Amino acid sequence: MDRQRESPFSYAEVGATRGDPPRGYAIDRHSVQLAKGPTAVRRAREAIDRWAMFDADWIEVHPHGGPISAGINVAVLARILGVSYLNACRIVYVIDETGPIETYGFAYGTLRDHAEKGEERFTVIWDHADDSVRYEQFAFSRPNHLLTHLYYPLARTIQKRFARDALAAMARAVGRTR
Repeated sequence: MDRQRESPFSYAEVGATRGDPPRGYAIDRHSVQLAKGPTAVRRAREAIDRWAMFDADWIEVHPHGGPISAGINVAVLARILGVSYLNACRIVYVIDETGPIETYGFAYGTLRDHAEKGEERFTVIWDHADDSVRYEQFAFSRPNHLLTHLYYPLARTIQKRFARDALAAMARAVGRTR
């Protein structure tokens, strides 16, 4: 992490998860209905704040439970098929919007030593019209290193596994089982 402190983002489209994804990237959009009402929103926001989406036996974020603030660097440690690899990211922005639809969360972007290049947004959305609360992940990515290019189908499988596990973790954190 010390080496990544001043590292630039590994992609040019920093902040693009706020809108339409850029061309030339794989796009992933996943969401899960969590529950309804203010209690669910509170629990979901707390889950985002403690990085609950990383609550899986094969992946973890460092520093564990670290602060969510733009400019903070984090490392994602994944263990796949007996191999561990560390990927560096930086929080790009935090979102906390109120109104008829409330949105809370953040996005992080990849740094130079990450296997992929791109950005991922983690948000909780409360729609007051029907009182529903859902968790959403939105990402764009493409390979950043030779091994990721060579094993791209495996990389995409791992990304899909993370999305599935993250949605389940958020559902557990809010009290809904999948």
